[in-house]
Amino acid sequence: MAQPQRASEQFNTRDMQRMKVTVILCTYNRCETLAKALESAAALRLPEPDEWEVLVVDNNSHDQTREVVENFCRGYAGRFRYLFEPQQGKSHALNAGIREAHGAILAFMDDDVTVEPTWLRNLTAPLHKSDWAGAGGRILPQRTFTPPRWLSLEGRYSLAPLALFDLGPEAGELAEPPFGANMAFRKGVFEKYGGFRTDLGPRPDSEIRSEDSEFGHRLLRAGERLRYEPSAVVYHAVPGCRLQKKYFLAWWFDKARADLRAFGIPSETKWRLGGIPMVLFRRLAIWTLRWSIAVEPSRRFSCKLNAWTVAGQILECFRRSSRLLTGGKR
Repeated sequence: MAQPQRASEQFNTRDMQRMKVTVILCTYNRCETLAKALESAAALRLPEPDEWEVLVVDNNSHDQTREVVENFCRGYAGRFRYLFEPQQGKSHALNAGIREAHGAILAFMDDDVTVEPTWLRNLTAPLHKSDWAGAGGRILPQRTFTPPRWLSLEGRYSLAPLALFDLGPEAGELAEPPFGANMAFRKGVFEKYGGFRTDLGPRPDSEIRSEDSEFGHRLLRAGERLRYEPSAVVYHAVPGCRLQKKYFLAWWFDKARADLRAFGIPSETKWRLGGIPMVLFRRLAIWTLRWSIAVEPSRRFSCKLNAWTVAGQILECFRRSSRLLTGGKR
């Protein structure tokens, strides 16, 4: 049964009218890291301290999440709000937060990050003008992070499974979507283009993601402009369970499925077998061969990751084809 949305009782009409920025933080069964995230959010500094809020969306947690949030609501009256969203799935939680947010600008952070005191000010500053629809900042690892030897650091997205995003120190226009742990948009873009797709985004029985990148691509395709603000920094926790080969393999497998679900099968792939583009079988064979003959550990694992990515694409193509044949029942 849905629990009451208590925090909104602390706000009156005057509060809502003057609210400029809402930070939306969706959480599920991470009360310990959530407390650290909220401590860092409580230390945020903005020029106008009475015009921002943190809305925590509890996506049906079974731990002490509610108690943690309500402690912050009591300790920082008017700054934090609690919202319970019973429908499981991060996209459902995100869309609930968007509906209930009081701010004209919406910033997003995760429950396993900590933010610098200047994060919110630097991230949202460009959005007070009409030139930009959204913005994204840098997501860095904890300062003690050391990448494993088997992981190649070549390529911009080599650390994407750890939710790290760093395009360098220079600010400018984004040609790609920001990552969900550090992004902000005008609330009006959600009213114009819709919310996050609920067939994407993690939930307890699925790690299919890409809800953030699909939304960003949606804006870019519509001609909206996104800003990169490297001075808006958050630090993402990197637990030991993620620094394992099996985690990276599973992440890229599910990422491939999510991207194909979000953006479809490329139209230039004409020849198919059972709904699966023949080119994918060729790519799988190539990367499997390279994986089998590679000697250097990071190169060998990089080839294996590519093979797993193609395998994820093949599985999603097969499932899409099966659903079409069965009238969408699978």
